[in-house]
Amino acid sequence: MNVVDRLKKIPYTPLQIAVHLYAWSALVGLVIAFFTRNLTANPIQAMEQRTGRHALTLLVLSLACTPLNTLFGWRELLKRRRALGLYAFMYATIHVLIFINLDYGLAWSLIIQTVLQKPYIVYGMTVFLLLIPVALTSFDIWKVRLGKNWKRLHQILYFIAPLAALHYALSKKGNIFRLQGDIVRPFIYGLVILILLILRLPRVRKFFASLRTRILLPFNKPIPHPKIDA
Repeated sequence: MNVVDRLKKIPYTPLQIAVHLYAWSALVGLVIAFFTRNLTANPIQAMEQRTGRHALTLLVLSLACTPLNTLFGWRELLKRRRALGLYAFMYATIHVLIFINLDYGLAWSLIIQTVLQKPYIVYGMTVFLLLIPVALTSFDIWKVRLGKNWKRLHQILYFIAPLAALHYALSKKGNIFRLQGDIVRPFIYGLVILILLILRLPRVRKFFASLRTRILLPFNKPIPHPKIDA
């Protein structure tokens, strides 16, 4: 059996393996950084920031699957949306647990006071609470039970992603609206999310799908065979 035949028998595709490896990379990195004492002078804050940023990245990647399929016709991306979304929820949960447990020691009165004093935390908690029903209903059985309402429920991601980017931007030291401070990463996240949402607009999506068809049409035509005279 040659190498190609062996690769065909692997139950996972390269993209599927890449998704899982990338999703777990942040957690593995945190564990390594913890045991090597490389979590900066404020380890709890470092863990909060890393898990929150990874959750946002995974959320953006899940949001990108449909537009990228529209642009390039890569249908396998549609099969990876759920895994990316669930991983995003997992990291969001870890992010929240670090905040309420390690950072504030489950002191609920202090947590509530902090949430009310800092608007970006309100945005973050709103994102997390909205992600819960989306994550719980992401499995196939809920598609059947909810019917058309399943799609309506999951369209809330179009609101969650920008709100998560705003939470991230306001949590950084700087002012993204005045272009001051640490704003490069939040600006990039916000710009990417804006582009992905524009690509989801029906007219824009139809245009790029038609454009991709016209570009690929010459390559899909069968090659005519020359006639051979008897």
